[in-house]
Amino acid sequence: MEKRKAALGSAAFFVLAPGGVAGLVPWLLTRWEALPFWLPLRIVGVLLLIAALGVLVSSFARFVAEGFGTPAPVAPPDRLVVGGFYRFVRNPMYLAVLSLIIGQALVLGQLILLAYAVVVSAAFAAMVHWHEEPALHRQFGDQYDAYRAAVPGWVPRLRPWHADSQV
Repeated sequence: MEKRKAALGSAAFFVLAPGGVAGLVPWLLTRWEALPFWLPLRIVGVLLLIAALGVLVSSFARFVAEGFGTPAPVAPPDRLVVGGFYRFVRNPMYLAVLSLIIGQALVLGQLILLAYAVVVSAAFAAMVHWHEEPALHRQFGDQYDAYRAAVPGWVPRLRPWHADSQV
């Protein structure tokens, strides 16, 4: 896929998918009304929001620059994306979206968002297990199998994985 089209597609998908799951739905649940809450947890929430947004934007950009595609299932990448945060964990976008929801819960003091994060987490796990992993195996075969064996899905590695290494 042409990089310009991939960038436009990724930007549109960014607004729709993470924007809906980590933006619109939390707003509908809370109207972003902050309740009285312990200040240190609010600070942790702000830091989590900043870090998660950085991971999410970087991971989306990686699909364009490295994968020549988008994260959207309708326009998948031409190449397996294994750089950036993908060297540490296979699902950095999902973890970033969950972190955005949890960060909002901490900033706003809205426990409903923690319950929502549990539901979203289950949906993400199901999507990865039943759709994404089989699709990636079909598309990239042994290359994806080697990556999957070396890089954990949900708990990041301490050291980055490199495609040319076996560890």
